[in-house]
Amino acid sequence: MSTWCVSDLDLPSYLSKIGFTGEPAADLTTLRALHRSHTTSIPFENLDIMLGRNVRLDLETLQAKLIRSARGGYCFEHAALFAAVLERIGFRFTALCGRVTLGGDWSTRPATHALIVVELPEGHFLCDVGFGRGPLEPIELVDGAEIDQGGWRLRLTAEPTSDVFGTDRWILWQHDGGWIDRHTFVLAPQFPIDYRVGSHFVSTSPSSPFTARPFVQRFLVDVHHTLDGATLTSVTPDGSQTAREVPVDELDAVLREVFTIELPPADAAALAESEVRRRGIAAG
Repeated sequence: MSTWCVSDLDLPSYLSKIGFTGEPAADLTTLRALHRSHTTSIPFENLDIMLGRNVRLDLETLQAKLIRSARGGYCFEHAALFAAVLERIGFRFTALCGRVTLGGDWSTRPATHALIVVELPEGHFLCDVGFGRGPLEPIELVDGAEIDQGGWRLRLTAEPTSDVFGTDRWILWQHDGGWIDRHTFVLAPQFPIDYRVGSHFVSTSPSSPFTARPFVQRFLVDVHHTLDGATLTSVTPDGSQTAREVPVDELDAVLREVFTIELPPADAAALAESEVRRRGIAAG
């Protein structure tokens, strides 16, 4: 029985979307190529929330949005689609949820980041295609593992939690002038229903960072772009960055040209109107 509804997956269209060539196999070479291609081909974005729409995680909706349209999604959408792809190819994996910390107290953050650990003969590998800022490729789940992916430096560490079970808490660190903890997770299996619950909170709660303003990211080998509200920031692996404010009348063009996101005219107009209201409220 399929956990992630893989019978409905159009695998050739997915592989074409991310530019994967060749015959995929359940091995580390394929996993690395899939992860890198997915991460650099499908952007991170929360625009459906800004447009007042529910975020659905059924596979047909995910394929229509992330494969057949010039759109992206947030972590639950990316991870659910990637899980279906992994299952179809024959990988053995466990879906997880983590807590985005960004240097804060992990115990106060909800477990609303979707990620996956894949089991291979070479070891277990963290796959994090929906984080927005990497990693580009899987990271082996080994305490102290450190990788440099074209100048983007990350590491994994593990430490015991205070629970009675002696559970290890894994932490993903990113080097950005210094080591910053990006998120933390434990190896507790999650299922599609768990992702739907987490996604509901992320897409509807006033406490969610994604219900307040547009948040869009595109991660490439040599640059990471972020649109956070009205601010467009581009960062390179050496830490150099540029930032500018994006006027509302340039928003649609920036989404197309920087993030490869193409909204239908009616959606582009609705997003612009939403931004005029949001920025007017913020300015007042």
